[in-house]
Amino acid sequence: MERVVVVGGSPLRGTVRASGAKNAALAILCASMLCPGRVVIENVPRIKDIEVMLELLAGLGAQVQVHTDGKVSVEPPSRIRGEASYNLVKQLRASNLLLGPLVGRFRSVRLALPGGCNIGARPMDLHFKGLQALGATLDVRRGYIEGRAGILRGTRIYLDLPSVGATENIMMAAVLARGQTVIENAAREPEVVDLANFLNAMGARVRGAGTDVIKVDGVENLVSEVHYAVIPDRIEAGTYMVAGVATRGEVTVTGVIPRHLEAVTAKLREAGAEVVEAEDSVTVRGTGPLGPIDVRTMPYPGFPTDMQSQIMALLTTVPGTSLIVENIFENRFQVAYELQRMGARVRVEGRVAVVEGVERLQGTSVRATDLRAAAALVVAGLAAEGRTEIHNAHYLARGYEDVVAKFQALGGEVRTDP
Repeated sequence: MERVVVVGGSPLRGTVRASGAKNAALAILCASMLCPGRVVIENVPRIKDIEVMLELLAGLGAQVQVHTDGKVSVEPPSRIRGEASYNLVKQLRASNLLLGPLVGRFRSVRLALPGGCNIGARPMDLHFKGLQALGATLDVRRGYIEGRAGILRGTRIYLDLPSVGATENIMMAAVLARGQTVIENAAREPEVVDLANFLNAMGARVRGAGTDVIKVDGVENLVSEVHYAVIPDRIEAGTYMVAGVATRGEVTVTGVIPRHLEAVTAKLREAGAEVVEAEDSVTVRGTGPLGPIDVRTMPYPGFPTDMQSQIMALLTTVPGTSLIVENIFENRFQVAYELQRMGARVRVEGRVAVVEGVERLQGTSVRATDLRAAAALVVAGLAAEGRTEIHNAHYLARGYEDVVAKFQALGGEVRTDP
């Protein structure tokens, strides 16, 4: 899927179901390597990042099976075979989440420095700090992370920043460590909570996930078979919600946990959209007058950086001047320059973007720079007048399951163009 063509001008209307959470599923697949037996995971999205992760696990010796009903089964090896493929690791930032479980269970790891979207600096220092505090030895040599450990021992670890990846890696390594590990200033994201719940389903003892202090009491053994279902993807759901408002339509997203969407919901309401929450669905209506807002990305429960590009696309169509402050990744504003090609009035000053809404965007040829930028350009294309060609659209396949079909089901004129 190198190019997606969008013809805008029609409000999105209808219902779409959220898939399983990409970021939760990737962490849980990595954690499956801790299990001495078979793991069956439900609600796993069929996306490129998951395919790459499953290839990585298979390359390490795991037996992997993908079922047709959204289930994936993984049977980890008793001993690691070789090393994680360089070509696969460089495609996927989440490959760094193999550090914790491989050090924790196998006491050894050799992993290429991870790749992924170019959205800014994402250093590994907090991952290293946490694993080293548990007793692991980690070095970077010629582009590879090499690690070894004898006996891991629980300790108190304070994270300078509430890093999701570092929190998850430390949690996974601590599961089989001796004694108690306390992670302070831990990330609070729903994906961290989902990973903790999965670890507990394996027999781990993790408490406090969802707060800024997580406690892990090490256990000697984990259970030999686990069945678990991944939470819904709050970023995918938020993308369809924003698209519904941007096109001045009405969209219902089902299969969600509304609490996970509160930051997005609050900003859409502030902009003038109507949002109705039910037990497992959210309906948005963008048919009334909309006004400018200020958005600041923050760690959960703040506004997610993964929704910043999409909200920017919406705000380019909202009368008045909106302000966006990106506090997480410094390169998230690359999409602004593509939106400018569509007639958007966006001025970027460091980590601040000033957005002055225009009456209508104009379809043209644009290029996606990362996963969320690609989604934002689809939103912009649907809200624009005429035809928009999105190049580098392969990014969409990394994080959105059946994205073209889902937009089509909502009445959007979206198609792939080889």
